[in-house]
Formats: sequence, C-alpha cells, structure tokens
Amino acid sequence: MTNTLRLASVSALALLLGGTAAFAQTGSLTGTRAINDQIEDIEDDVQDDMELSNDNLRFGNPEYRPGLSGSASLGYSGTDGNNEDQNLTIGARLRHAQGQFIQNLGVVLDYQETDSDATKEDVFAVYDGNYFFDDRFYAFVLGRIQSNGLADDIDETGLTDEEIDTALGGNVKNDAYIGVGPGYRVINTPDMAWRVQAGVGLSYLEFGNEESETEVGYLASSRFFWKFNENVFMTNDTDILKSDTALRVNNDLGVNVKMTDAFSTRVSYLTDYNEARDIRTDNKLGVSLVYGF
Repeated sequence: MTNTLRLASVSALALLLGGTAAFAQTGSLTGTRAINDQIEDIEDDVQDDMELSNDNLRFGNPEYRPGLSGSASLGYSGTDGNNEDQNLTIGARLRHAQGQFIQNLGVVLDYQETDSDATKEDVFAVYDGNYFFDDRFYAFVLGRIQSNGLADDIDETGLTDEEIDTALGGNVKNDAYIGVGPGYRVINTPDMAWRVQAGVGLSYLEFGNEESETEVGYLASSRFFWKFNENVFMTNDTDILKSDTALRVNNDLGVNVKMTDAFSTRVSYLTDYNEARDIRTDNKLGVSLVYGF
C-alpha cells in the first residue's frame, strides 16, 4: 500500500514569493483581483496548517448535532484561446451522529483536461466510524480508497510489451484499506491528552497492468497533546502500518505558539519512513506564520 502523506506545513513567505510569477500571468490588467486571490490562497493554506493540531476527538466524545449533516463544494474553470483547459473539483463531507456512534465520510473528485486530453482523474474517499463506550474507550472502523483513472494511460510509442507491462505495473490504479480496532485515552486532561488505537485490516492494490495484490495490514496510531501554558502547546501524531510489503511510519511533531493576539506561528517536523524505498526516510520542516493588525 502506498503511504498518502498529509501536508504538514506551508511556508507563508515561500508561497508569497512563489506566487509572484503566477500573479503576473493571471491576465488581470490592474492586478487587484489577482493579488487578492493569491493572498487568500496563502491565508487558506497557512490557516489549514495551523488547524492541523486541532483534533476534535482529543478530549472524548464530541457533541455533534444528532442526525445527518455535512457540506459540499464544487469548483470549475475552463479556458479557450491560446490554451484549452478544464478543471473540475468536487468535495463532500457527510457526518451522521446517533448517540455514541459517529460516522464521517469524505469524498474528493479531481478532474483536469488539457487540449481535450485528460491529465488527471482522481477519486479519494475516506470513511471513519467511531463508537464511544465511555470517555476513554472506543472502537473504530476506518476505510479509504484512492483511485487514479489514468494509471493505465501511458505513451506506448517505441516500447516493447515487457517495457509497457513494467511501466503500467509501476502505476497504482486503486489503493484501498479497511481496518477495525479499539482505541483508548491514556491521558485525558485539559492540559494533556494522549490516545492510542490499533487495528487489523486488509490492504488492496491494483496496478495499471491489471495485476492486484491483497494483504493483511496492521495499523497503530498515537495522538499526543501537551499544553504548556495559554500560549504554547505541542502535538505529536504517529501512524504505523505493517504489512508483508513494508513497514511504514509517519510522525508529525508540531509546536504552536501564540506570541500576541495578532501573531501566531507553528513549527512542524514531518518524518516519513518506508522500508520499501531505496532512501527509506524523508523529512520535512515547515513554518507557518499568521499576523493580523
């Protein structure tokens, strides 16, 4: 199973500098709308990063509105003339709460087309169900599927049948996992919270050459929160997945600091380990800043 990384951090300064070229090519003669769009994109990315540490399940069963609730969004853009492009993104989030059982479902569809040729056909869906026996003990069901509709679409010009099969075999068409298990809150205070969960499930991989692989996967997770004072807190999130294919470990360490009412920052360090890779460990340092006046 491939490991899908969660974006751990965004550098506001890097985004701002990197956005200059895009701003110059937006086609807006005055630039007002273009720079506003760029700034809003930066703010959204940084705010998302700051909120990564906000875990609504950290302190026990959250009080959700009973019944079904959720949201949906759609984005579309199309251009013609010098370039003919189409981009369609659809996202939906559904939640159903009934007593001690809370279910969440998220779906994202991403389609891109250039000059009538599809360049992206991705579908990503995650189901997360939690049953809370009390404030400390709960059980979970976790399922996800990620699909690449273009995994079997390659340029076969000049390739032998063996080379084509090798190329297609390197593309993952469907990556799915479903697992169940218990979870427990080891520490559950306003200043410190630590919960762990472990489960067993099935991992399914389908490749572009129509070959597939199914194996048992063992999942363990840890979520740790420590509030030093009113302005500083630390989080450390760890996920471990073990299967016959490889051992994969993902650890996200972050520190949030509220320096003033107007200035906050988050520093994070993401480590991703996969023993199936030639270079097994990837590390990423991120800094996010929010300043308002």
